[in-house]
Amino acid sequence: MTPLRVLAVNVGSSSLRLDLWALPGTGPEAVLEAGGIGGPQAIVSAGGHAEGTGAFADHAAALDALLARLPQPARLDRIGHRVVHGGPRYREPVWVDDRVLADLDALAGLVPLHIPPALQTIRHLMRSLPQIPEAAVFDTAFHAGLPPQASEYAVPAAWRARGVRRYGFHGLACADAVSQLGPRLRARAVLLHLGAGCSATALLGGRSVDTTMGLTPLEGLVMGTRSGDLDPGILTYLQREYRLSVEQIDHTLNHECGLLGLSEVSGDMRTLLDRIDAPRVRFAIELFCYRAAKAVGALSVALGGCDQIIFTGGIGEHAPPVRKRIVEQLEFLGVRLDEDANAANAAVISHPRSTATINVVRIDEGRQIAFETAQLMRRG
Repeated sequence: MTPLRVLAVNVGSSSLRLDLWALPGTGPEAVLEAGGIGGPQAIVSAGGHAEGTGAFADHAAALDALLARLPQPARLDRIGHRVVHGGPRYREPVWVDDRVLADLDALAGLVPLHIPPALQTIRHLMRSLPQIPEAAVFDTAFHAGLPPQASEYAVPAAWRARGVRRYGFHGLACADAVSQLGPRLRARAVLLHLGAGCSATALLGGRSVDTTMGLTPLEGLVMGTRSGDLDPGILTYLQREYRLSVEQIDHTLNHECGLLGLSEVSGDMRTLLDRIDAPRVRFAIELFCYRAAKAVGALSVALGGCDQIIFTGGIGEHAPPVRKRIVEQLEFLGVRLDEDANAANAAVISHPRSTATINVVRIDEGRQIAFETAQLMRRG
């Protein structure tokens, strides 16, 4: 059987990752990354070896640099792109055409950090490799079946008609975690995806029934530089009393809030854990953990209980002190941590007498992008 060669493309606001898969292989043939896009100095990583390079003005320039390092690009069969938001129309992967591009252009205002560079990358690849079909795989698709009580906001019908609802994000991470756990996934699970962006998702039988992110990725948990939940009156107050523009508020909510705004040091949890003796840093970490633990409690209502807590994302997978503090605040529910397993970043970190299994899952969005692109191809 000839393997299906799929290039999985994952665009961040200032990063780009290419994973080359030969399916049904169990690992990528190549992983190429570019970071610092748009900044004065970029980093390119190939095969785990990172090197500094000149500045990349945009994602198209970074893409050219990575394609030059890609083994045998002419032998690609399909390309799959992670697209953060699919809006109300796109509830499953689709092949990209002019109509899809126009629809996604219209959604750019909802996720200005991610959709424009993703579209730039898609269009650049369509010009560079025009013979290869490209698929869009949506982060929101995993949450497309949310029940109305979880997806709707208490807003007028005119707003709802304009697509104002909870969509949820980090769907590829959720899908990959569910796939990896397989029969080890319990009936009622809360997945905490903790990284630069953070969300919690209630999984009932592996399906999303509630989640913390909403119309945009700003809602929900405290994040690296994003605020998470806010009283909406704060925004109108700042506009009215301090004459802040929409652009100023949008920039601040996305780039100057969260852990960075609280600590006044950094939005990176690794940096904060190294400086935890500073009072503002310690408070930022405490608030981060408190909000995450509170989300587990709230989503347990949606599930009618909680049999499992799943940690994913850069913080969730690699920060034992954060996991410990979150679980400590859930001990009244009978949840208990195995401290040795937690310190070792083991796959199972719950105590044998814990009422809920606690897992650490190292997700691979590239694998999920490739898998969903291959599924779309098989459907025709």
